[in-house]
Amino acid sequence: MKKVLTAVLAASALVTLAACGGGNSGSGSSGSGGSTEKVTLKFQSLAFQKTTVAATKKIVADWNAANPNIQVEYVQGSWDSVHDQLVTQFQGGTAPDIIHDESADITGFINQGYLADLSPYLSQETKDAVSKGVWDTVSNDGKVYAAPTLLQSYVVFANSALLKGAGITATGDSLSWDDLAANAKKLTAGGKFGLGWGLKSPTATVLNLGMNFDAKFFDGSGKDAKATIGDAELEVPKRIHAMAYDDKSIDPTSLTQSGSDVLPGFYAGKYAMIVGGNYAAQQILEEAPKGFQWEVLPPLKGTSTQQAANPQTLSVPAEGKHVEQSAKFIDYFMKAENLAAVGQGDWLIPTTQAARDAILKTTGGKNGWQQTLASGTELTKAPFQSVENYPKWKDQIATPALQEYLANKSDLAGLGKKLSDGWGQVNQ
Repeated sequence: MKKVLTAVLAASALVTLAACGGGNSGSGSSGSGGSTEKVTLKFQSLAFQKTTVAATKKIVADWNAANPNIQVEYVQGSWDSVHDQLVTQFQGGTAPDIIHDESADITGFINQGYLADLSPYLSQETKDAVSKGVWDTVSNDGKVYAAPTLLQSYVVFANSALLKGAGITATGDSLSWDDLAANAKKLTAGGKFGLGWGLKSPTATVLNLGMNFDAKFFDGSGKDAKATIGDAELEVPKRIHAMAYDDKSIDPTSLTQSGSDVLPGFYAGKYAMIVGGNYAAQQILEEAPKGFQWEVLPPLKGTSTQQAANPQTLSVPAEGKHVEQSAKFIDYFMKAENLAAVGQGDWLIPTTQAARDAILKTTGGKNGWQQTLASGTELTKAPFQSVENYPKWKDQIATPALQEYLANKSDLAGLGKKLSDGWGQVNQ
């Protein structure tokens, strides 16, 4: 998950304990403090859309009303700074009691022993509600170190009127990459492009969609992982490059912009289609001009429609004083109605089928929800999610190398060499 998010950190997440005797509320019983212990847990949330912040705060308020002995304090965090902040907090023993992050980012923290095993605390109902492929993204050696909450997929958004005018209909269970390229070329005319693609931060997109072509990028796990860069791993950047510079159906300027930056061009008809995280649908709903007709196309397919499952996660520090109480709140957060509320607010895919069904029922599948939820059916763990130094490789090696290639300043062989050699540089 992840991301171009802008939430600002409101306060450092320091663990606090409100001591006191009070009566037993039932759900407040736990751990080292005994059944009458009253605690305050700090929950650092990275929710940033207004709708999701409101939904998350409601979950906290409902929990607090029902659990007087386990009070949760909402603290606003930011996706932009969460990794570096957690490094500092773990080292200083000041991490929040409940940590909101994503699976790709917590791999190193798991390997370093900073996160608690939640296996003994999560309910069987929660364990049964999430697929094994998604649990695998937050597990290691049979232990579960986080609860996976929401999933992002990459989807194609289209201007319905422009597609209709070109005689293009996209139906069925999937959209092949070849058809995407053909449609983009057909829609390119009169100074307008068939496709705009905000790839200022390209690595997550390339690695996630690379699974459409069985791309691995890494073999092994932890620090022992080896970079594997071959034809499959280079297929997605090669296809994007070809559309931009051979077909000239992607606006090359858009490749230097963020996912949000290309939206005004989409509304104005400069791009007939855009590719982005499915959460952009919420922004389109809020910002698009009145009467603008748009749709979400079926999931992209190469040899499969698989994408990497990089769920948002809720975890607990191993050194936390209230692991069991924190896990109780996480278990509550995982209830179908709660995941449906935050998922619908963020336009993300809940990890449980019950929550997805709730969204489908509420929305009727309109505004692209049917296709968005369908795009989450083949999300599974990707090899890079087991690699400890992936965040460093992503930021220092992959992102600049992909940016250079997508700017037509290097060739495909040079990109592959940089991605492979760069792993040796950062995996020390």
